[in-house]
Amino acid sequence: MKKAIGLISLLLLTATVVNAQAVRKYSNEFLNIGVGARGLGMGNSQVATVEDVYANYYNPAGLVHIPNTFQAGIMHSEYFAGIAKYDYVSFAVPIQQKKRVLGFAFYRFGIDDIPNTLFLVQPDGSVDYTKITSFSAADYAFVLNYAQALPVKGLSVGVNAKIIYRQIGKFAKAFGFGLDAGLQYRYKQWRFGLMARDISGTFNGWNINFSEEEKQVLTATGNDLPKNSLEITTPIITLGAAYEGVIKKKFVITPEVNFALTTDGKRNVLIPGKPISMDMNAGLELKYLAAKDIDVAIRAGVSNLQRSMDELGKKRFTVAPSIGAGIHIKIVAIDYALTNLTTIKDQEGGAGLYSHVISLRLDINKKQKE
Repeated sequence: MKKAIGLISLLLLTATVVNAQAVRKYSNEFLNIGVGARGLGMGNSQVATVEDVYANYYNPAGLVHIPNTFQAGIMHSEYFAGIAKYDYVSFAVPIQQKKRVLGFAFYRFGIDDIPNTLFLVQPDGSVDYTKITSFSAADYAFVLNYAQALPVKGLSVGVNAKIIYRQIGKFAKAFGFGLDAGLQYRYKQWRFGLMARDISGTFNGWNINFSEEEKQVLTATGNDLPKNSLEITTPIITLGAAYEGVIKKKFVITPEVNFALTTDGKRNVLIPGKPISMDMNAGLELKYLAAKDIDVAIRAGVSNLQRSMDELGKKRFTVAPSIGAGIHIKIVAIDYALTNLTTIKDQEGGAGLYSHVISLRLDINKKQKE
């Protein structure tokens, strides 16, 4: 416990120092959406209980609980009425008598076929539709995972090393590198987790590459020309606690709550502050153990808690809900979630950002847990 407190204190101090530099709020935000329909259906409350291949996102320490010789996961989701597509692929392999696990994950969040109308209007004022081209704006992450069980019973640790690549057509691209670290501790039916995302501070170096002709058009239309820059992603520290309760040997109910400390300045979250704010998300899973290696589950969660003001100037509290379900049959697990990137208030305003998420997990050469 003392080590965990010391780690949190060190991370907060590092974040404060980094914040004294030029920090871009919500940097690399595509890596904060979440992965896997189980986690998304529970409002991304997974730090304490995640124990499969999706742990390489929520908490790499959870990878040590994989009971297989090989596990793979894949997810696809779409946002903003299908405009943005989010894809994820990962695998993990236990080694050295399951005490250590290696894994890899790939992320892509992108918008394709964006019209490029820079040269739509010709110098003489005429419109030439043949000059319209298209490009993609996409964010990529390549993540190497490592986890191992520690000598203390029930305690495990994990780390991620990630490379970020972001590209906006031929106009701009960025490279970045960062580290994550996590801890999990299990005591009887209690589960606890700590995840330090971007523990090192993740640095993205942007390189802008407009041609002289494109610069002239941008300048003539009143646009500021972007410049090469450095974008810093500061740490997010998430603490989680959960309890796995068994009911009549056939049902398992798992409530989990997570508290996230962001360090990039004041945010509109549960407890805003500067430079540290605290957000909360919570989830619940009810699993029915139908037979050996067969179970079904239903889930619900809340996230994105915010204070807002309605049209009459009255303050209100808003939240983004999510629900989900899943089925696990021997080596295959299929999960579904209906999630929301925005709050209830936004939905009342007609934003319509609910998204369907489907994820698949394969347990190759599955063995029974000890």
